[in-house]
Amino acid sequence: MKSLSMLICLTLMIGVFAACSNNNNAKSSDANADSQGSKEVKLTFFNTSAEVNTVFEELFKTYNELHPNVKIELIPTPIGGAQLEKFQSLLASNNPATIANLDAGTVLQYRDSFLDLESEKAKYEQLTKPGAVEGALLDGQFLGVPWTAQGYGLLYNKRVVEESIGGPFDPASVKTRDDLEALFQKIEAAGTAPVMIHGADWSLGSHYLGLAYSLQSENDVEANRAFVESLKGGEVDLSANPQFMGLMDTFDLLKKYNARKNDPLVADYNKDSADFANGEAAFYFMGDWTWAVIGTLEGRDEEFGILPVPISNNPDDFGNSQVAYSEPKLFAIDNSGSTPEQQEAAKAFIEWLVTSEQGQRAIIEDMGLSMPYKDLKATSTNVISNAVTEYVDQGKFINIGVINYLPQDYWAKTGASMQKYLVDRVDREGFIQEVTDYWKSQAGK
Repeated sequence: MKSLSMLICLTLMIGVFAACSNNNNAKSSDANADSQGSKEVKLTFFNTSAEVNTVFEELFKTYNELHPNVKIELIPTPIGGAQLEKFQSLLASNNPATIANLDAGTVLQYRDSFLDLESEKAKYEQLTKPGAVEGALLDGQFLGVPWTAQGYGLLYNKRVVEESIGGPFDPASVKTRDDLEALFQKIEAAGTAPVMIHGADWSLGSHYLGLAYSLQSENDVEANRAFVESLKGGEVDLSANPQFMGLMDTFDLLKKYNARKNDPLVADYNKDSADFANGEAAFYFMGDWTWAVIGTLEGRDEEFGILPVPISNNPDDFGNSQVAYSEPKLFAIDNSGSTPEQQEAAKAFIEWLVTSEQGQRAIIEDMGLSMPYKDLKATSTNVISNAVTEYVDQGKFINIGVINYLPQDYWAKTGASMQKYLVDRVDREGFIQEVTDYWKSQAGK
């Protein structure tokens, strides 16, 4: 009986110790799980940079391998205006994306749906180049993290230009409109089309005519906004505005030497970019984003650069030595239907995306984009973007941030007027009237 009693006691003690041990192990596992954030969090990512959908999807997989509890699903969008419609439908159905990669103007338009990232602002001011966060502010609010920077102007094919002029080309030699025309004349005399104009409304209405609103001050966005408000109020005579008229005088020059002058509205973006890259035109009014096409071409030319669009014959006028520059896309986090856990996971993912070697390599090398960040861990192969960066680092840029505050249809409406002017269906006076009428129709909006 004594032996049996001892056996029973020993068995009970072993059971108690085992239970205690299991309980302690369970607590330890729970603590480890909590420290790693083991609760599964699902994020959705609305992407308006449709041309790089596959790159983002690979990044989501990489992040999931590093953070198994976080799963990110891409919400792809078509290229063009239907992107905004899809975004609106997600909001209307109470099924918003956790993270949205959007134009800054769209973030501003739907500001009430996004998380205020003021708590993240100081961190990103340390991570980015000077002015990057300031340029991303929308009415003073930090609603989206900047992740890419883009510039545009007159791209040039170095081989074509140098063969045409018979020697090295110094881009700083073009300081005025007359300088540009003299160069065009040499190129044309050598048997090559001097310049390519892409005839799409977004290129003409947003990128070209959009400069008129950004040139009203030397990078004072609020002053440029005030100018637009004066346009809406009918208080501005565009025919007496030197920046607007100078820009249009330069457009007349581009029209005169346009490689597409026989059919200027075909607007085949891939063909225009490829023809320029292969030397069929010396200059191309476009931005560094065209490297997504040019960079993949076999047998193309290798060296390209960028010139500002001169707007006068006074080399000291603002715009003649500066290229257009902006941070066109922001990563914004939903605040209308996302949980606090999703929002925190979204913040962590965005920070990883823009600071990690994997994220930076994907953005810079695979997407071919420029990033407004310090201490980059990847080298860009986009020679046009690198040329833009040289201007920006010297402070020679036009802040086109005013476009973030313009109506969503401004580029389509005024772009259509630009197309008519391009094909001589309306003269300068008629064109000015159409643009003036558009802005008056926006009064009070």
